[in-house]
Amino acid sequence: MAPHKKIVLISSGQPSLNPRLVKEADALTDAGYDVTLLYAYWNDWGTQHDQELFAGRSWKAIRLGGDPEQKRFLWFLSRSIHRFSRLITQKTGDYKSFADYAISRSSYFLKKGAKKHKADLYIAHNLGALPAAAHAAALNKKPYGFDAEDFHRQEIDDNIDSFHYKICTYLEDKYLPEANYITASSPLIADQYAALYKRTVSPILNVFPRTTGISIVKNEKESLKLFWFSQTIGTGRGLELVIQAIGQSRVNCELHLLGKPVEGYKQSLSQLARDAGIANDHLYFYEPVKASQLFSIASQFDIGLASETDSCLNRDISLTNKIFTYIQCGLAVAASNTKAQRCLLEQYAPIGDVYSNAADLSAILNKYHKNRELLYQTKTAAWQTGQTELNWEMESEKFLKVIGNV
Repeated sequence: MAPHKKIVLISSGQPSLNPRLVKEADALTDAGYDVTLLYAYWNDWGTQHDQELFAGRSWKAIRLGGDPEQKRFLWFLSRSIHRFSRLITQKTGDYKSFADYAISRSSYFLKKGAKKHKADLYIAHNLGALPAAAHAAALNKKPYGFDAEDFHRQEIDDNIDSFHYKICTYLEDKYLPEANYITASSPLIADQYAALYKRTVSPILNVFPRTTGISIVKNEKESLKLFWFSQTIGTGRGLELVIQAIGQSRVNCELHLLGKPVEGYKQSLSQLARDAGIANDHLYFYEPVKASQLFSIASQFDIGLASETDSCLNRDISLTNKIFTYIQCGLAVAASNTKAQRCLLEQYAPIGDVYSNAADLSAILNKYHKNRELLYQTKTAAWQTGQTELNWEMESEKFLKVIGNV
């Protein structure tokens, strides 16, 4: 326990949209730390879920940088500072003067706000929050840490001439060498940062607490129920390949998608499904839900789709929330052949399969359709792995050890 030790967590996003951030705040609070979370507005439905989230938490949350409804002037000012900083940085290449504010809309106010909070440790949860943590730590002569949820410089694409690559590289090179610790959301992301900065980077997986009250449903005759979720439903997420595979398999499948569809995508995906021979009543869309509801929803299905693409290095080496949600809920995992997911499935082979193309996924669907006992055993193995190895109870001990060492 660490009574009276104060920790400030900083994020340019919203807590309800970032389960990893919430789990860290909970773990630190449970360990006896006094935790304050500084964050920024991202969207309306996240704001609604934030209020419900905060009601059950003992850590303090403070939103900075305004919002389009209640604090419009700060919202306008934050957008203006961000746009101006970004424009000047892009036009002049002067990263030193403006990169801290060009990286995200809320960076200026996070940096300003963090300096007002005296703490024993500052933790940044994305690059938009990193300057705030570093400067608040320097002002108060305290340590700071960084949690790399992604490999940020190649988070969007691998173009080293892009503005995104250059500004992320500048900020990482400026602040990460002086950080007192770095954690990462996957072993391969940790390896990348460890190689860049010649230092230890600790992988802390995106796993979830052990689930209780989950019963593994044995689907003996019904349609195979496939599940996928994210904050948004759109292109570049591997869903078109999933539709193609279901059509090729000729297996009676239901595809359930949870998230906010980008404009026009629901219609285009539905048309693609019809063209593949998938009935309208076998494609389901659900609005986003708060994190606490996700597990009871996910546990109703048979197969969890981790359909990540390898369109850039970050996606190839990331392990997302969704694959660990499937494991914790007792779903058989069908994972695309990214490097990180392949490594995970090689280590935990009984929990599912890896596919490289539509034909592979079609074969997986046929296998489980024909052998429902195997499907049940795979679902059971996934859930048991979540209870014994891949869970937050075990991973949080690693995280708290990192914090304790600092």
